Parts: sequence; C-alpha cells; structure tokens
Amino acid sequence: MLAAIQRLLQPPPGMDVDFKAPAGAPALFPSDGISWTIFSNPVALFIGGVSAVLLELAEPAVRSGVWDHSSFRRDPGMRLRRTGFAAMVTVYAPAEQARALIGRVVAMHERVNGVTPDGQPYRANDPRLLDWVQATASFGFIEAYHRYVRTLTPAEKDAALAEGAAASRLYGAVGAPRSWQEWDDLLASTAPRLEGSDVLSEFLSIMSNTPLLPGPTLWLQRLLIRAAVEMTPNPVRSLPQLGGRGLRAGEQSLVRALGRVAGALPAPQTPAAQAAARIRRGEALKTPMKVH
Repeated sequence: MLAAIQRLLQPPPGMDVDFKAPAGAPALFPSDGISWTIFSNPVALFIGGVSAVLLELAEPAVRSGVWDHSSFRRDPGMRLRRTGFAAMVTVYAPAEQARALIGRVVAMHERVNGVTPDGQPYRANDPRLLDWVQATASFGFIEAYHRYVRTLTPAEKDAALAEGAAASRLYGAVGAPRSWQEWDDLLASTAPRLEGSDVLSEFLSIMSNTPLLPGPTLWLQRLLIRAAVEMTPNPVRSLPQLGGRGLRAGEQSLVRALGRVAGALPAPQTPAAQAAARIRRGEALKTPMKVH
C-alpha cells in the first residue's frame, strides 16, 4: 500500500524533475524545516490531500474551476499524480526548477475561467481563490501529519505554514496564512460561502471506488479516505454529503500506526530522500579536506 501511494508521487509524463542535482542547491522550503518531514510521509500526504479537496470543493467558485476544467472524473489517478508531484517539486526540488514548474501552473490557470451554476464569474488566478486553495492544501498536509503520524506543537504548525510563504506567493496566493491563527481566521471568514453539493458526493465516490491502490488493499484506501473526512473542519465536516463517512470506532489508532510505519520505512527513491542526498552532497563539498 505504501509503495502504491509513493508511486502517486512519481513524475507523471512531461513532469520529470531531477531532485538529486545540482549538489547543495536549496529548495523553496528550508531543508532543515518541519515541512520536509511532513511531506515525506505518504500516508499524511494522501489523507491531507483528500481533506484539502473536500474543503476546496465546498467553495462554489473553486468547485466550478476544479470540476469543470480538470481531468479528475476521466482519470483521477493521473490527476492525483500530477497534483502530488507538483507538491513534491514545490517542497523538495532545486528552487530554480520549482519556480519553473510553478510558472507553468500559473500560466495554465490563467486560461481557467467561467461562471458558477448560480451565475458567479470566476477565474482560477483570482488571489482570493488562490489563498483558499493554498491554505486548504497546507492545512490538509499539516493536520494529517499532526493527527495520524506525530503530534505537532503549535510552534511547529506555525513554522510549517510560514515555510510555505515564498512558494505561495509564486503561485499568486499573496494572502495565504502564515500561522495557524491566520488559517483559523481565513476558515472563519470563508465559512459563509462554503456549501454542500452533489460534487462532494461524486468526489468521495470516485475516491472510494477507483483502485488507486492495489485491489487487495482497496479497504485501506477507503480507510484513509474516512480519515480525511474525519479531520476536515466544520462547517464542511458537518455537511450532509460527509455524514457517516468518518472513521469508525478504533480506526484512528490503525491509521496512526500506518502513518508511523510509513515514516519509518526506508524509501531512497522518493523526492524527499533524493533531495536530502542533494543537500548532503553540497555540505560535503563545503567541508575542507584534511591534509595529513
């Protein structure tokens, strides 16, 4: 199962990036920060990503942009791979490569616009919508790690949000939260616009029934989706489309065990491991050779 999740983070066609070179090249996120730890855990990434999408699909303009202009319904596996790999590049790749990918994403989003079913015009690069998308993604990954891998201190949660500020600005999310209090404030101000829809039900059905993980582990895939629903904050968590879809008795301990195992297993081919090796090689080059 963990290997299957890690495969979702491998480069999709046309998005190949070298995380290993050049030696010592810094990323947009600090290599000694908490974000490098959080994003290295595939269980937290899967759960956090699903929770983030639930929050995004509850916002009418974001929902129309995502559902009307993406390939999610046709090929959810590839869409998840592209989204997951973009996150890996943003966090771990050399900053120059990350900026190039973000620039392509911003240019692609410039062509995404339309009108919601109730007549509201929207455009994907609207800073208000970008702030919400970036905030929900950050919340999802941080909170999933906090709940299902290792409890984070308030200072670590704040640091994780602050570390993403530079990347958020590149995406155009100039007002994305840089502390947990700012996330709480944004959630409270956005709450009046959040609503349920058939799209939420369709999304959960696709995620539950599309074999993203190997067939025998489909029950684990559904477990992780329930974990995502469980941690999604109100008012979205209380929407009828999410009712009865959270964790069952005793399942949180199982998910937490999976999260801890995922963090302990060696995974040398992941973007996180390759990026760490890149930084170590750079440090080794700086170390003066001893003369005997």
